[in-house]
Amino acid sequence: MQNPKYLIGVDGGGTGTRVIVAAPDLAPVAHAEGPGSSLAIGTEQSWQVIRQVTAEAFRQARIPRPEDGQCAIGLGLAGVHNKVWAQQFLNAAPAYAAVKLATDGYTTLLGAHDGQPGVIVALGTGSIGEALYPDGSHREVGGWGYPSGDEASGAWLGQRAAQLTQMALDGRRSHSPLSRAVLHDVGGSWQEMMNWHSQATPARFAQLAPLVLEAARKDPEADALLRQAGEDAWAIARALDPEETLPVALCGGLGKALQDWLPPGFRRRLVTPLGDSTQGALLLLKR
Repeated sequence: MQNPKYLIGVDGGGTGTRVIVAAPDLAPVAHAEGPGSSLAIGTEQSWQVIRQVTAEAFRQARIPRPEDGQCAIGLGLAGVHNKVWAQQFLNAAPAYAAVKLATDGYTTLLGAHDGQPGVIVALGTGSIGEALYPDGSHREVGGWGYPSGDEASGAWLGQRAAQLTQMALDGRRSHSPLSRAVLHDVGGSWQEMMNWHSQATPARFAQLAPLVLEAARKDPEADALLRQAGEDAWAIARALDPEETLPVALCGGLGKALQDWLPPGFRRRLVTPLGDSTQGALLLLKR
């Protein structure tokens, strides 16, 4: 890698993109957030979002935007498991000094433990578990994606909240605080629920997850969903480290919110993440 003036770390998921700009010694100098840049939205759109958010980071820091060749970029993106998408994305890369691409789960793992051995369970729009072992090997658990996977994720919670609402609308179960909140959120009627569901995506389902969290203190159904999410998250961690020898960090936008519903045995194992996925993306460049 040529000696770039700036290092750019990108965390791109289904619902949001975060960018950090750092000096060559990894000292942060700028950051910004924007809409999702998962590879599922298409190569051109993904790069467009990333470049827009990067430009915003430089603008907010009042730094003249450098030429691409003066920057190296590390990216942790959702959708990288699809090798066709990943190759298309790399083929379309601007002329940066260096481009390093990994899954957002792997960059979250690097950031959480500062590149050292450990385990993460990352809960956002989707979910995945990752482990880096002392011998340098790496393993993933989960990450199968919606609708057959992503247990404990925002999409998983939102899909189940929508399902409970639909059943209440049908008269198959009684309405609850959660189903009423979901129905109000989507428009307030059977027809609006039908219209909403016909256009639902994982990101859209994940937008219902905050309603589950808000309702859980007064709604047993919402509480049960969050407790199941906690059990599922713990199962991911146990599969990665059955001997319980590695530090475990619960990461992602939903991870912190779920703390009160985690099984006590899982809660005792958790350590505070040292960094996030954007910092992991910077470490990706250094590796």
